[in-house]
Amino acid sequence: MVVNDRAQPAGRRAETLIRPAAPIVPSGSIAGRSLMAVVAIMTFLVALTAGGVLLIAGAAADWGSQIAREVTIQVRPVEGRDIEAEIGKAVVAARATDGISDVQVYSREETERMLVPWLGEGLDMGDLPIPRLIVVKITPGSLPDFATLKKTLAETVAGASLDDHRFWIARLAAMARAMVLAGLAILVLMVVATALSVVFATRGAMAGNKDVVEVLHFVGAHDSFIANEFQRHFLWLGLKGGLIGGGAAALTFLFAHMLASRFTATAAGDQMEALFGSFNMDWRGYAAIAAAVVLIAIITGVTSRMTVHRVLRGHI
Repeated sequence: MVVNDRAQPAGRRAETLIRPAAPIVPSGSIAGRSLMAVVAIMTFLVALTAGGVLLIAGAAADWGSQIAREVTIQVRPVEGRDIEAEIGKAVVAARATDGISDVQVYSREETERMLVPWLGEGLDMGDLPIPRLIVVKITPGSLPDFATLKKTLAETVAGASLDDHRFWIARLAAMARAMVLAGLAILVLMVVATALSVVFATRGAMAGNKDVVEVLHFVGAHDSFIANEFQRHFLWLGLKGGLIGGGAAALTFLFAHMLASRFTATAAGDQMEALFGSFNMDWRGYAAIAAAVVLIAIITGVTSRMTVHRVLRGHI
């Protein structure tokens, strides 16, 4: 560093008299590289958590919207009754209900194909009492009288039952809320861990540059001047580590989407898409990753500044 000769008030020397020719904290130190690696890992985990929460919440919302637009009538085989005739009665009862836009009957072959992911290929289902499904689509904006429809089915159709999916909608909403809360808790823990890592790295950097800090104090540098130097150093480390971790998380989601696309139209792929969506994040997911990068960088810079002030004042 070099010192300006011109006279200035003693309280302003840190800002006007001192002109560092080199950074106070070496940019290529082992501790700095280690902290950047820690920040990159933390940012990667934070971005994965945020993106995963958004994907699962989006999948749950899609499930809820699809389920809310339709109900299912299940007709079970009853000994001594023609199941096709019972299905016809159920279709008539459904179409007679106000607010119903379409009624679709699944054939036995279609029903058997729906069971393949659970029962496997090649199983002879001819002797199994497989229920038949009737999907009833609801007219948008209407609220059919399901209580009357359920009563009519119970009185006129043997082995019929109506499922309006309200139980599953409640379960999906509860799952989405639980995932959001769990994600927030994980994010808080990762932010705390990152801040603690920055505290230890800052104290180590100050201990390694103790002589420089003492000389700065001797020539009249304020604590804020020294804190600014450390803050710039660690803010830059946090930004570089955050960009590495955030970029790795974005590439991970892109790879997951490409991998999921390869299994489209397969039993396993359909089940994964039903549970977690297509792994295709929209702009909100990538905005969350960018926000995580910025947040980690700010936390790194602010934490280092606070740590320097507390060390210089003898609080740590």
